Amino acid sequence: MTTTKAELYGVLLDMRETYRAKLEQLENSKQIDAPGTGYSNHQADDATMVYDQTVDASTFNSVKNRLRQIEESIARHEAGTYGICENCGNEIDIARLEALPYTSLCMRCAEVRDYRAGM
Repeated sequence: MTTTKAELYGVLLDMRETYRAKLEQLENSKQIDAPGTGYSNHQADDATMVYDQTVDASTFNSVKNRLRQIEESIARHEAGTYGICENCGNEIDIARLEALPYTSLCMRCAEVRDYRAGM
């Protein structure tokens, strides 16, 4: 199925609302703001609390980062540069945009970035 950039703009707008709702839900969650562990007699309970806080913080940061990527993609679309690789300036393949509508890199540049990062 071939998708147009205009259709992907609608997808990005829907994704933005979804991620805003997720972020709001996580911000309202008591787990993120829960106090740290105390010095109790239950080390296993303390360890579980630290683990849960770490997972919650990681999820919060991941959602926040993805929302930023989506908003940047929306801004690129509105500026007329959506679908153009920020690194090399070549057109990003529509199949890649269908899979990752918020991407800012073509496949080749993304592979080079991942290779350099050791992924």
